[in-house]
Amino acid sequence: MTKLTSDPLLALGKIVVILAQALMGLAAAAVAIGTPIVLLMKDKAQADLRAELGNPDFIFPAFSIAGLLILALAILLMAFFFFDRLRRIIDSVGAGDPFEPANATRLTAMAWLMLGIQLLAIPAAGLGLYLVKIMEETEATVDASLDLSGIVMVVTLFILARVFRHGSAMRADLEGTV
Repeated sequence: MTKLTSDPLLALGKIVVILAQALMGLAAAAVAIGTPIVLLMKDKAQADLRAELGNPDFIFPAFSIAGLLILALAILLMAFFFFDRLRRIIDSVGAGDPFEPANATRLTAMAWLMLGIQLLAIPAAGLGLYLVKIMEETEATVDASLDLSGIVMVVTLFILARVFRHGSAMRADLEGTV
């Protein structure tokens, strides 16, 4: 019996991670499909919005929206790969071998992915604020604050990667002396 089947928390964690990864994949697919549609349908959207807003000079910000969608796609793909690495770590813990060298590499990759997500969130928030300003008729809001929990997570993941790298080296030394 593996730890994954005997440890309900580990099993639940794996289910949550698989569901999160699936959601990231579906969202990424939707955004990848939607981005060219925004660009292809920009003239129709502009005409519809001009009529709806009663502003014949309104210019539909298709390229800004497409830029925001491209940033969102990059963030979603990074999150997809983040959850993939986390799932692989959970699998190694379930197999009883958490201090394998690959987990240190996975944790480092997760830290870089999370850092990329944090960095891409900055221009995404800026574009979101710009689009909300253009569409001043709407009730939309954008949270453009700095996410300190994301920064703490990046630092924590880099530290955990070092801990796992050191743990796997210690285990290798121990196995070499036995």
